[in-house]
Amino acid sequence: MQYRMKTHMLTEVAIKELLVRTAMGSLATLNDDGTPYVIPVHYLYYNGSIYVHGLPKGQKIGNIKANPCVCMTVYEMDSLRLDPEGKPCDTNTKYQSVILSGKASLVEDIEHKREVLIEIVKKYTPQLAQKALPENMVNGTAVIQIQILDITGKYYE
Repeated sequence: MQYRMKTHMLTEVAIKELLVRTAMGSLATLNDDGTPYVIPVHYLYYNGSIYVHGLPKGQKIGNIKANPCVCMTVYEMDSLRLDPEGKPCDTNTKYQSVILSGKASLVEDIEHKREVLIEIVKKYTPQLAQKALPENMVNGTAVIQIQILDITGKYYE
């Protein structure tokens, strides 16, 4: 285990708070040839799972259908901590980060999908949360659920 994971581990509460407030994460899937495919995603942490939405076809969806194992990282950089003596190699960063791994699957149940999409609207565009979602948009949007199997978080102040 890394030294900082021993001394700067985020609590479970702090991990959940970071997942709720952060807007973007990086989702990693595996291509058919075993190379990683990492993309920035908007996401929702909801009922203990991560949800991602998007087009129903594409490399991300194809990769998940072929291999549901995924990894995701979410992070916030607060500021740089410059060394008082001006040493460039002793500059550090105040941050919080979470890395999780899990199994991804497409949400097929239309009511579950609608519920998640409504929560995504509440997170990103709360001013539109009272508007109904058009049926064709709910039906035509892919929603990926990531069952979290392992999660860690760390920080530096």
